[in-house]
Amino acid sequence: MKVLLLAVNAKYIHSNLAVYSLKAYAGKEGYQTEILECTINQSKDQILKGIYERKPDLLCVSCYIWNISYIEEILSDAKKVLPDVPIWVGGPEVSYDAEAFLERHKEVKGVMCGEGEKTLTELLEWYETGQGKLEEIPGIVCRIEGNIVAAPPRAIMDMDQLIFPYENFSDFSHKIIYYESSRGCPFSCSYCLSSIDKKLRFRSLSLVEKELEIFLKNCVPQVKFVDRTFNCKKDHAMAIWQYIKDHDNGVTNFHFEVAADLLTEEEIQLIHTMRPGLIQLEIGVQSTNTKTLEAIHRKTSFEEITKKVQAVQSGKNVHQHLDLIAGLPYEDYESFRKSFNDVYRLRPEQLQLGFLKVLKGSYMAEAVGEYQCRYKSAPPYEVLHTRWLDYGEILRLKGVEEMVEVYYNSGQFSRIIEVMETLFTDAFSMYEALADFYEKNGYMDISHTRIRRYEILQEFLQEKEGNQEYFRQLMLFDLYARENMKTRPDWACDLSPYKKQIQEFYKREEEHPVLLTGYEGYQARQTIKMTHLEVFSYDVMNRQEKSGLYPVLFDYSSRSPLTNDAKAVRVNLQEMDTCRKEKNSIE
Repeated sequence: MKVLLLAVNAKYIHSNLAVYSLKAYAGKEGYQTEILECTINQSKDQILKGIYERKPDLLCVSCYIWNISYIEEILSDAKKVLPDVPIWVGGPEVSYDAEAFLERHKEVKGVMCGEGEKTLTELLEWYETGQGKLEEIPGIVCRIEGNIVAAPPRAIMDMDQLIFPYENFSDFSHKIIYYESSRGCPFSCSYCLSSIDKKLRFRSLSLVEKELEIFLKNCVPQVKFVDRTFNCKKDHAMAIWQYIKDHDNGVTNFHFEVAADLLTEEEIQLIHTMRPGLIQLEIGVQSTNTKTLEAIHRKTSFEEITKKVQAVQSGKNVHQHLDLIAGLPYEDYESFRKSFNDVYRLRPEQLQLGFLKVLKGSYMAEAVGEYQCRYKSAPPYEVLHTRWLDYGEILRLKGVEEMVEVYYNSGQFSRIIEVMETLFTDAFSMYEALADFYEKNGYMDISHTRIRRYEILQEFLQEKEGNQEYFRQLMLFDLYARENMKTRPDWACDLSPYKKQIQEFYKREEEHPVLLTGYEGYQARQTIKMTHLEVFSYDVMNRQEKSGLYPVLFDYSSRSPLTNDAKAVRVNLQEMDTCRKEKNSIE
């Protein structure tokens, strides 16, 4: 029997842990399966063709909030071209309303609810042997002679029974690899499906360490732990962090979702000893409004989160990603402004402004009447308005979200943004004004180049009081910190007066490397192309509007693992200033 497991991911760089885990577990039980992994960016015809050409005897599809609309159309067409092939679905988007899903989709034979590893193998055994009753397989909701029948739910799995899901790492050379060392969540956040599974369990550390060794030996670029609250069990988290620190290969980065307020002093001290960039932490703040946190069952203190985030930051070696959710109960526009500013002041490497999604099976879905919450009928069921936030305000927050994503989270505008903030009462107001400027000028919903984004900022700043040349030089620093531009932007200052001095600097470095160590063996004409020396007339490196001559060398072979900025070093000021004075005297 040929079994095809179909995964449709949101992006090419993603991989689907579920289908790989299903395949590995079924393989252990002697059943061979094949994976077809696609993305929602492919045409449905491409995916349908892929299914048809593989000629499966059984089609199993992984369903999530980001792909369900896409999947539903594919299922209908797949049944038309392969009418004799039974179709089964699984995943969170179908597990919580399986009967309703089967009522809507007559082409689907059944739903595997919850954990699917054992359910799939028992289903395959039934198809191969025909023994027993299909409707008695735990975790199954299926169609039997025109009737929809639900079997009892399946008992949770022992995590140690799972099989390591990855075989050939060349298949993941440009993808993020996902891994789980635990299932379930100890918390009860009302907007989250993980809170439904209260049966928290962990994979034995001996198995986790063996599997981490595989990732490290294969120099996998990034491994994302999907554990819902990785540090909810201190000894488990400490052992894993200690292992990856002790066996660091200098390449692999590990991503963890943590509850910041649960971090202990011992954990933070261990984190401080890690290689910069070895781990990154994602922290869900969601709101700083205490009434909101109480309503969504978040037992946390923003004061404690602040303390722990800043303690981690003091080590200067960990990328932190903090999340906010707009549309939660008791959070109006001004309350969200405060939550945003509270979190923004922590200066995380990334600040994600998300919007409430009313998920099937969550407590929030039951409370929509009380909260007068209206949300989109189609996935991802995103909030449209609540008792506290109208649709117009949601749209304004969408604009702020876009500006934060472009100008803050990209990391490409750090100096100019930090200085721009001083022109406004708070950071939220700055992004709000920037979004309004984009809307007024028709710049939203257009794919702009990076240079164009800088130009739009210059247009925006023309309406503000301030030294426009200083602003432009801040942007120039940001630009060269990220990229060794081959073509200088039109608004860049003229370097031709310093051409000779720049050449002489590189010649000296070729003969006696001081700032360009690591480039031994390269000639000056080569290192000029590999690095960049910019001459600023303001001290933009230190974000100071102090005029003078400030030459800065950008070394792209050495980048910050947290910001990806090139190493920036001040070049001998006296020598360059002497050159300038000599040039002026000749003129």
